[in-house]
Parts: sequence; structure tokens; C-alpha cells
Amino acid sequence: MMEMMGPAARVLFVTDRPGRWQTARSALGAQDGLSVTTADGVPDAGDVGSGVDCVVATHDETTDGLAFLEAVRESAPSLPVVLLAEPDDGGVASRAVAADVSEFVPASDPEVGSLLADRVEAAVGDRRPARDGGAVPMPIDDVGIREELRLKERAIDEAPVGITITDPNRPDNPMIYINDAFERLTGYDKAESVGRNCRFLQGQNSDQEAIDAMREAVDQGESVSVELLNYRADGEPFWNRVDLAPVHGPEDVTNFVGFQTDITNRKQAEMEAKHRKAELEHLLVRIDGLLQDVTRELVQAGSRSEIEAAVCDRVAVVDTYEFGWVGVPDFSTETLVASTHAGEWAPPDDALTVDLSTSEPGPTVTAYETSAPDPTVTAYETGELEVVRDDDALAAAADGTPWLDAEALSGIAAVPLSYGETTYGVLTLYTTDGDALNEHEAVVLEALGRAAGTAINALERGRILASDSVTELALETTDADLFFVDVSATAGCSLEFQGSVYRDDGSVLMFFDTDADAEAVRDIVDDSTNIRSATPIHDYDETTLWEFGVTDDSITAILAERGVKVQSIEADNGTAELSIELPKESEIRAIVGMIKERYPETELAAHRERERPPQTKRGFIADLEKRLTERQLTALRKAHVSGYYEWNRSVTGEELAESMGIDRSTYHQHLRAAERKLTEAFFERAVSHG
Repeated sequence: MMEMMGPAARVLFVTDRPGRWQTARSALGAQDGLSVTTADGVPDAGDVGSGVDCVVATHDETTDGLAFLEAVRESAPSLPVVLLAEPDDGGVASRAVAADVSEFVPASDPEVGSLLADRVEAAVGDRRPARDGGAVPMPIDDVGIREELRLKERAIDEAPVGITITDPNRPDNPMIYINDAFERLTGYDKAESVGRNCRFLQGQNSDQEAIDAMREAVDQGESVSVELLNYRADGEPFWNRVDLAPVHGPEDVTNFVGFQTDITNRKQAEMEAKHRKAELEHLLVRIDGLLQDVTRELVQAGSRSEIEAAVCDRVAVVDTYEFGWVGVPDFSTETLVASTHAGEWAPPDDALTVDLSTSEPGPTVTAYETSAPDPTVTAYETGELEVVRDDDALAAAADGTPWLDAEALSGIAAVPLSYGETTYGVLTLYTTDGDALNEHEAVVLEALGRAAGTAINALERGRILASDSVTELALETTDADLFFVDVSATAGCSLEFQGSVYRDDGSVLMFFDTDADAEAVRDIVDDSTNIRSATPIHDYDETTLWEFGVTDDSITAILAERGVKVQSIEADNGTAELSIELPKESEIRAIVGMIKERYPETELAAHRERERPPQTKRGFIADLEKRLTERQLTALRKAHVSGYYEWNRSVTGEELAESMGIDRSTYHQHLRAAERKLTEAFFERAVSHG
């Protein structure tokens, strides 16, 4: 450091946050030749000129050092002022230079203390202190006046952003200074840059409006901030934020200071976000259009085949796909067989069949005559969308299938038609534009698959209520994954099913009479992953009615999704017999296969078919259940199965209310509402049947 000559220079340190700047303040006070005083807050700018040789002002969250600098310049134009602040991508530095700062010190510098001391010494040395009450400027020769006056080369040389200084009083406003960061940013060194107008950074795709805005600001002597595409010395484009600020002399603008910041990453992120927004808007329009069209046809469909044809026809006719077909399971042959197809390609009738029975390494596509795993089978087995764009996989799919245009084929999408865990079939689509099968298209296809699966499910579930012919299956199981089998085996007891209630949150309440010890039941429930809760409702004749809250993948919920009704369950010492009812048209093999897949220790004991009476009890119950809320149905079911309506009942309304987690009066409100609706339904039915 330069040794100060003569009396110590008087330095005033101005900040509202002395604790934040203690390190820099201490380093400054330890410097020989400097006498440092910390101001009490930010003083009036008009009071600091007398008796002070230099001012150090901080700029932070609470101290507006820039405003203080500008105020000092009005009252003491020649007083050295050093600004200690974060550079803020050039914004703070730009305003400081424009306000005639003597020195600028970036607070982020790891050696900020010693750097500040150096800059204060430089400022005081340039303007020697005069002991007659003020500071006088050190004489400067006229030749270097523009380069020396208010540019502060030492400060801006080390700035983290590109800084340029131009002289608008010379022809074409050439750059007379660039810092090191400008060289790193642009790839042009000082010899290539100084003496030229900065327009050499512009190129073919530079924004003309931004260029015009800079030109107009220079002509008017005003500040401007623009973002435009510039080009480095090697031709690489980059996005540059340019901030221009005029430096005013006694009569006119003497220079312009420019700050260049590389904002390429931000601009690319903005453009990517804009592109993605446009893609999503297009996706939403397409989803909305397709779903509206398909949904309209699904609602009008009266059979499963009509649903499958509707979704296949609607999707296959769009420009994206050349062909599509729907494969549905045939459990007698363990294959997926086409129920419908559409599109430009015309396969023979027996070509659209895939084998479900092949063991590892993967299913065999009989129509393709290859051992490669087939996307249609994979989608059916997993219930998830399967997309194939790999050249080898596509070649395997096209091998031996002349109806496929092997050379043009670029992608296959297999869309499961699913509802919950049930996959009713697969829509397989073929395209010559593999890029079309992107993540956005996957959203569209998955939505269509779910819509079709939901429509099929609704149709299948409705058939059991409308059908006069039903099939009854008797199943026998020892599978401990069924909680009632586990309870009966572990507790050595018997259980008898008394009905169930489906809750709005997807859970199911199942009611069982059992002779099991209560503590034994609770111990079993605590270890079970399939039971959410277990509550004893009523005791009678050495038997307890229990309410079991089970998960939404319980056997009753799973079967209900497929239009199957559980008629009865009786479990005794680890063996259970179930009686279930399904429409005559339902696939018995599929239902039994599904149950055995989930519960392997289950066998079909018997099945029989019967006709329902002309006016079914189930139809009456279904109509009634539609009228009741979940709580009304639960209150009514609990009252019925607990013996609440028996003359010698041992359960009270208060106990039933407690089992539902509500108070007694609320329980009776639900119960009375349910009883009223039950009575109304009974008399309506009586009147309608004479």
C-alpha cells in the first residue's frame, strides 16, 4: 500500500448497519495515515463536506448509499466518496459511476477490507486534503481529462460484468475502454474492441427494436436497458442485457458507461417455458376435443362392442395414426383377439391375435411370428401405456406381417382400456411418425383409455341390476390374505357376513357376526394391513357383531367394480365359503381367474344359473341406495344388523352413534331420514304394482 504523507486523512464511515460492515470498518481503521470516524446513522449530506477528507458510504438493504452519494455531489462535488456495495449485475455500479463515485468496492471481494483501504488511499491521494475546511481537486492535464474524469478505471476493471465506456463526442461513439469481463464475455480483446462502436457484437438475429432503443437513448443522452442477441468472436450467439448510463459533465454528456450481462440461461429458460406453454395449450385443446368426441359416443353406446368401436374409430382416423385395433381377452384360448379395427391398413381377420399364455422371457406374438415381447400383451398385463419406437422392436413387430408397412412404421402405442385394477382390453395404434408419440401424446392416450375403461365398467356394473339372468358362483378359500379367513384361523372362530357399506373416501365397512374373543380380534387387526379399523357393535347370544373398516382393494370392492355382488361369506377355522352373483353374460373365467390371481388358495366349488323374478328385489334396493346418503345408509345398516329393531335389543342408539363417531342426536337424524326414504320407496313400489 502507498504510505500516506502528512497529517492523517479524515475518513467518515456512513452506514445504518455498523455490525454488517464491521470487518471492512476495522481494516480501514487499522490503516496508517487514516483517521476513521463512524457516523451516527446517515447524516445530512450538506453537513459532511467540512472537516472530512473522504467519505465511505455503504449500500445495502437498509442504507441507500447511492442516494447519499448523489446528495453529497450536490453540496460537495469534489469530495472523495467511496461506495462499498454488492455490484448487483452492474445496476449499482452503473448508477454509482453516473453519480461520479470516486471509487467502487464490491463487498463480495474476499479481501474487501484491504481493497477498501487501497481505494480510500487512492481517492484521498487523487484529491489532496486541504486543512482550510475543504478538499481541492488534484490538477489533471487536459489531454487525459475524459479518460480520467469520473471513469474510475481501477474499480470497474475488477467488476464481475462487462463494462464499456464510449465517447459520444467522437465520430460513431467509439469505445475508449473495456474491462476484463467484457473480453471474457465476448471473446474480443482490447486491441480488437477499443476505437470501435459496439455494434460489431450484433448479427443477423439481433433485435432491431432493441438496437433502435439504444441509439435513441444515446442521441437523447438518457439511460436505457435492453436485451438482445449478440455474437461472440467465435460466432457463438448469446443473450446480452445491456444497461447504458450517461456520464454528465459541466455542460453536456461526456461519456456513456455500458454494462453487459450474459443472460443466456435465463432467456433460454423463458423461451423453453413459452414453448412448453404453447405445447400444453395445444395438448389441452387436443385432449378436450378428442375426449369430448369420444365421451359423446361412449355415453351413447349401448354395448361394450359399441364402446370399443367408438374409441378405435375416433382415434384411428386422426392424422397421427395409420391403423388401430382393440384386443379383448378370450380366456378359452388365452389370447387377445380383435373386437374391432380401423385405419388405412387392412389386415386379414386372423392377423390380430396375440398369445397370453407364453412363459418367460416374454409373450409371443402369434400374428407377428416372433418371440419378442408384444406391446399389446405388455399393456394388458401391466395396465399401463406401452410405447415402442425402438427400431429393433419395430422390426420384430413388422416381421412376417405384410399388412404392416414395415419401412414406414415408426411407432406403436398400446393403450389399456382400464378402470381401477381391471383392464378390459387394449387399443393398439400404429404410426409412421414416431415423434408424435411424445409425453404429451401419452397424456392424451392414457386419458382416452381411462374414459373407455370407465364406460365399460359402468356398463358392466349396470348389467347386474338390469339383467334377469344371473350366475351364482360358490368359492372355497383358505387364503390368509382374506382377513376373515385370517381371523377365523388365528382366533379359532367362525364369522358370518352381514353386509357392507361403501364410503365416500373409497373405504368399505363390512359387518360380520363372530363368536371370537374380542381381544383376539383386536390383536389380529393390529397386525393386519388390510383392516383399517374394527369396532364391536352389538353382543347377543354369545355372538358379537363387528364392523370392519377395510381398504378399497378389499374383495367386495374389487368384485363390485366388475359388477359382481357378494351374497354371503361364512368362515370357520381358516376355511371360508363365498357365494357371489354376477350377470349371466359376464366372463366367469375372467372373474374366477382374477380372484385366484389375488388369492391363490381359492377354488371354484360350484356355479349355477337362475332367472330373477320380473320385479327384482335388487332393483328396488339399488333405487333405494341411490336415495340414501352414505351416513344414512350406514346408520340404517348398523341399526338393522345390530338388532336395534328387535324388541329385546341390547344395543342403544348412543352406542351406534359412538361407532360412527357422531353424537346421539345426529345419529338419530340420519336414521330417521333413512327410515323415511325407505318407507317412501316401499309405498311407491306398492302403488306401482297395484
